[in-house]
Amino acid sequence: MNILNLSLTQNRHNNTGEQYIYDYLLNCVKTQSPEEVIERFDRLFLGGQECDDPQVLENLALIIADKNKKQNFPLILNRCCHILVNRWQLSNETQGYIVDLVNKFEYIPTSIHRAYHRSLSEKIREAVREFIRSDYYKQLQRLTTVIGEGKIKNKEKKQESVGNLITRYPYLYDHCLLGVDSSKEQQETVYQVKRKLEKKFESNLSRYVTYQVRVAQKSRAKDQDSASRIITPVNNPTLLSDRDLGKSLRHYVGTVENGYTYQELSRSFVNHTEGVRNYQIFKDNIYEYITQSIEGKYGKNSFNKRLYDQLQGMYPQHNNNKPDEFLKMRTYSQLFNYLIVESPQHPNHLIFMDMVSNMGTTKTIGVFLKLVLSCTKVKPYLEKRFSILFNHYESFTRDGALWLVKSLEKVNIGFSVNFSNLDMSFLKRIYSKAR
Repeated sequence: MNILNLSLTQNRHNNTGEQYIYDYLLNCVKTQSPEEVIERFDRLFLGGQECDDPQVLENLALIIADKNKKQNFPLILNRCCHILVNRWQLSNETQGYIVDLVNKFEYIPTSIHRAYHRSLSEKIREAVREFIRSDYYKQLQRLTTVIGEGKIKNKEKKQESVGNLITRYPYLYDHCLLGVDSSKEQQETVYQVKRKLEKKFESNLSRYVTYQVRVAQKSRAKDQDSASRIITPVNNPTLLSDRDLGKSLRHYVGTVENGYTYQELSRSFVNHTEGVRNYQIFKDNIYEYITQSIEGKYGKNSFNKRLYDQLQGMYPQHNNNKPDEFLKMRTYSQLFNYLIVESPQHPNHLIFMDMVSNMGTTKTIGVFLKLVLSCTKVKPYLEKRFSILFNHYESFTRDGALWLVKSLEKVNIGFSVNFSNLDMSFLKRIYSKAR
């Protein structure tokens, strides 16, 4: 069969052809060493288009020959990569091969003199370049940074960038490492990595707080020398100073307004607005709920008026109707658009930066945490807002976007102490008594 002149009638078999390639790679990754798998992957997609199974190459040619299928090639190649990644990420011994796989895309030959099918080879390499220009490849690179713990090529240049901090923030993974058409392998990998890193941070934070409490108790007992000998030091698991971390924990766990914690305030707000008569009253209530957390001078000067006007402009056609859950969630979502950032296409975040400049990162993130605690279903939407900012500042140095790095760290802390499965009751007892 001349694979460069295929009959159009065969195009209906392309879905089966895609699956044949997936099955081939899955069998390879199950039965062969990572080195062998990478070599086969390299030869098939990046080199001379050689394959030990002729039907794989034939199906690949079918896909490239079909204009519609060729447009989907980045998605197809993305799944091919994640079939391998999904298997290798399960073991520390094979995770390094994920980095090797992704690094292969940096060396696409301009021509292959010994290719068996030179014309097809050039077409596939051009399709691979389309993949490299796509969001799929960017997501794969980020995932490689997470799994490879930053051990990527040119690490020295990327070490201080905001993008290289992706490992620290699992709550961004659903939005930074996945897309609407991510394969099941990609979703499984991201979910497993996300849960692993969430639990690791929660455990490290718990150990750190316990260590600090024990040291403080020993210090009060005037036995500090003994403490240094007996208590094993635990490193601060954040990029914040010890003082800033302690301040953030007290704020997100302890009492903040009139002797109440954020969780207590949110429960009170939910109870108060559960049977609210109409949407206008709900908007008035949420305005009061937010402005109670805004420092007086800043609120009175500009913030409160702008927030009030923004709320009044939200869905005025429903003002006299009793708000259902969907309308309330839309209101929270619009608030996050306004307070943080609207969209990737319009990444304006002046309000957020203004809040940080006037209130600091701890209290600003506290406002968002307070809103999420009163409507936990919008937590993914808040995560999405921060993923937009992360993407926007990805290439910045850490020092060049320090306000964002501190904000990301504090979101991580706020989520961990309020939404994790770990028993944080001791921490809450400590910090609720600290004020």
